Formats: sequence, structure tokens, C-alpha cells
Amino acid sequence: MKDLFSKQSTQYAIFRPRYPEVMYHHLYQLVTNFETAWDCGTGNGQVAAALAEKFKQVYATDISPKQLEHAIQKENIVYEKAAAEQTIFPDNLFDLVTVAQAIHWFKFDEFYTEIKRVLKPTGLIAVIGYGLIRINDTLNALIDDFYKNKVGPFWDKERKYIDDAYKTIPFPFVELPSPKLSIQYDWGLEQFTGYLSTWSAVQNYIDTNGTSPLDTAFMSALHKAWPHHSIQAVEFPLYMRIGKLN
Repeated sequence: MKDLFSKQSTQYAIFRPRYPEVMYHHLYQLVTNFETAWDCGTGNGQVAAALAEKFKQVYATDISPKQLEHAIQKENIVYEKAAAEQTIFPDNLFDLVTVAQAIHWFKFDEFYTEIKRVLKPTGLIAVIGYGLIRINDTLNALIDDFYKNKVGPFWDKERKYIDDAYKTIPFPFVELPSPKLSIQYDWGLEQFTGYLSTWSAVQNYIDTNGTSPLDTAFMSALHKAWPHHSIQAVEFPLYMRIGKLN
């Protein structure tokens, strides 16, 4: 599992999209018990915090200590620095395991072996992700060019799993249906550029070139396409793969 987000952990906590209540509602309809959950690759703890409203105990792990420093604190959440593929959790502990926008960094076979060990016989795993932000035709064209051409070479190879909406990851479970959902916001330009700054490809570009890809030329084009002080409706396509043990 790679740690690509420690350096921008503060921005990550501020600007990363949050998952809608309808997503959790769908998951909870499928869960049979609400004793213990594990949010793996928790990042800033947003999913763990949501689970804590429903489950008696939530464990949340990440390999980034900087991310965990910014995680949302609740009495029934235990945060631990741990790799996804090897934990100290006992067998048959969890009613639900969630992985949000993180599984593409994992060693699939080792992680799934761990999942099959720690899930209860009736437990579920939910793999969650969201795709490229969409706004309108003009801004989408700028976003696509920035994504593919400006920082395209700086994405890690695992990014392709997100581009494929997680359809191409292995998933050795009995799969349950999931609805078509999206994350929707009304954002100003500052929120949008703040979000772009959290992209791992942007950080990789900066590390390689010593300058930001959010340069004068890009920002000038963006200001022309984004009316001054306006608020835009933005949308992230959301996808889930939900599974149970055989």
C-alpha cells in the first residue's frame, strides 16, 4: 500500500468530497448487525465518523500518520496506523468493512485474504470510489485536458482502476447490487482549485518539476471559464462494489 497523501493531509481533510447519506442508507439496509466495523485506508476518517453514528465500535486504519493526525475523533472510533494487508484484528470480528477511494493502492490478494479472515460469516465488504469531477461542458474540457495531458504522466499506474470505476479490480465475493449514485456540491473556484491540489498527480508533478501544474496559463483559462465569484454545481460519479462471503 502506497502513502501518497501525507504531504497534503491538511488540504485532503478540507477539500476531499464527502459521501452522501443515501450511500450509507443503502449499505445499512444490507448489514445484519451493527456491532463492529472497520474502515480501511481511512484517510481523514470521514467514513469512519459516519459509521460511528451507526456501529457500536469502529476501527479505522491507514498507513499515513499525517492523515490520522487530521482524522475526525469520536469516542467509539479507534484509529491505528496499519497496512491493509496485515492487521492484528481477531478472526470473525467485523460486520462491515469499508474501503473508500483506497483499494487501488492495496495488494489485492493479501488484502482479500485478510478480509475473509476478519469478516463475520454474515459480514459485508463495501469498496467505494468516485470518478472525475464534472461541472459543465466548458469546464469539463479544461478538467479533462489537465487530467490527461498536464498531469496525466504523473498519475500512478493504479489510477486506471478508478478510471475503470473499479470494474476491473478483482473482487472474490458474492456481489450484491448497488445503486447508481453521485456526490454533488455547490462550489466556488477556491474550493475547486483546493480539491485539485489534493490530487496525487499534482503532488508528483511538483516533486518532479519543482513548480505547480496549477500555473498561470491554467489558472487564466480557468478564470475565463469560471465566472467571477460564481458558484457552480459540481458532481462526482460514485460507485460501489458490495460483497459477502461465499
